[in-house]
Amino acid sequence: MELKGFKTDTIIEPFRIRSVEPIRFTTMEQRKALLSEAGYNPFLLKAKDVVIDLLTDSGTGAMSAKQWAGMISSDESYAGSESFYRFESAVQDITGFKHVIPTHQGRAAENILFTTIAKKGDVIPSNTHFDTTRAHVEHNGAEALDLVIDEGRQPLTIHPFKGNMNVEKLEGTIKRVGQDNIPVIMLTLTNNSGGGQPVSMENVKAVSKIARSHDIPFFIDACRFAENSWFIKTREEGYEDKKPIEIAHEIFSYADGCTMSAKKDGMANIGGFLALNNDKLAQDCRSLTILTEGFPTYGGMAGYDMEAVATGLYEALDEGYLKYRIRSTAYLGDKLIDAGISIVQPTGGHAVYIDAKEMLPQIDPLEYPAWSLTNALYLIGGVRAVEIGSVMFGLQPDGSEKPASMELVRLAIPRRVYTQSHIDYLAEVVIHAYNQRNELKGYKIISSPAVLRHFSAKLQPLDQ
Repeated sequence: MELKGFKTDTIIEPFRIRSVEPIRFTTMEQRKALLSEAGYNPFLLKAKDVVIDLLTDSGTGAMSAKQWAGMISSDESYAGSESFYRFESAVQDITGFKHVIPTHQGRAAENILFTTIAKKGDVIPSNTHFDTTRAHVEHNGAEALDLVIDEGRQPLTIHPFKGNMNVEKLEGTIKRVGQDNIPVIMLTLTNNSGGGQPVSMENVKAVSKIARSHDIPFFIDACRFAENSWFIKTREEGYEDKKPIEIAHEIFSYADGCTMSAKKDGMANIGGFLALNNDKLAQDCRSLTILTEGFPTYGGMAGYDMEAVATGLYEALDEGYLKYRIRSTAYLGDKLIDAGISIVQPTGGHAVYIDAKEMLPQIDPLEYPAWSLTNALYLIGGVRAVEIGSVMFGLQPDGSEKPASMELVRLAIPRRVYTQSHIDYLAEVVIHAYNQRNELKGYKIISSPAVLRHFSAKLQPLDQ
């Protein structure tokens, strides 16, 4: 008997599950009370009261057996631990940067970098700054300027690299403000605030060329560098035969440094780093690290966290994992599109972004349509998502408010956590909310802080 191998385009989870966490189910009446107690802010809900938690993909993933093994054998020495040197070696191997400064997470790396280089009157261009990046830039008196291409602000427009920076606008900005007033040019990979959209290698090279021609440092926000590498492999001509790690090497070769939240493509629950080549800047950043994070060979991370990241950075670049990761996200996007729901297209790597402005035209942007939809998903099915709209980005540095460029609800998929049946349930909840979209009302803010208000603001439905 001669057998033939089984060939299929079906993608299954490239892992087996050996540890499980129970889910607590709640009724809609219970969720109404819980959401009210939380000031109608999903961030303030208790995790035990959430059925499917898509608030963020940051630090919420499942770690591998190899990561746990490394954590058990970690070196917790205060200075010069072996775990740090394994961590440093992994970061240097993948990024090629000379200096590696560990931090407890990505926003700490941002704080150290911008506190060191930014001042009042400076302008820091990016394709799109995310919330904490923008807050750190503005906290130091600089302007966080978004220069994403026009397609990046058009949810339904199909473009393979909607995260690209508009290089003409970048050149115009340098001419307008002067290169001495631009301490760094940032590029976020993938572009989180713009729908998890990737940046092409061609665009990385173009931004790098402009930065170097004007002697301006070029840094990458590398939170999802592995997912971006996969999009380049599958969408950009000339890279189809390259390995993701080879593509990552090339991306970083065009930059002078990067900030990294290892809670994303570091596949860990905590951790991050600042990596760079400039000796003087590294020295200054290490001095601030000692003041705010810890000794430079642990920088706010335990040895076991560094072990998890050192392994996770390579696991994030595994082709089997990336193929599954990107396709499983697209699977959710396809189900929503088939139901007539407007989402940012094509789907990004780590999340599906629902276009709440399109779904809820009856709600004014400053009555927060994306926030309304986010709360509806929790009430209907216990799904916790996050608004990326006018609550997150509407408040201006001078205290005024204006609508965000897009009103999105992000369904961020934790890595290696949910199965297809969870995603099918999630799709049913979103579709159920869509079918009742005309019943949804806006919200008003009752109280909020002046910075990053979406994390702790209290709101109230307008029909109360």
